[in-house]
Amino acid sequence: MTDPTTWPSEWLRGVLSLLVLRVLADGPTYGYAISAELESRGVGKVKGGTLYPLLARLEARELVTIEWRMGEGGPGRKYFRLTETGRAELADARSAWGDFAAAVDAR
Repeated sequence: MTDPTTWPSEWLRGVLSLLVLRVLADGPTYGYAISAELESRGVGKVKGGTLYPLLARLEARELVTIEWRMGEGGPGRKYFRLTETGRAELADARSAWGDFAAAVDAR
């Protein structure tokens, strides 16, 4: 596998919203956990300055909703949940990604 620190930044910009939607398909979670999950999946470290504006754009497009939850012994956290519109967007994007990957691999 390629070292995730070497992924071209234009690749990540192009697919980061798809990756975030995919993480959220597993259930509601908060920003730091999204970043950690992306890193564990080999995407590399996604900083808050990149992630939180993206989440705000996804919310503006009604692909995710936000819920504040009280922290256990700490501050509250903003949890992000995939909406039905977000699930449909993810399904469409995954299908398109499959077609795109096939075009890249075509001989």
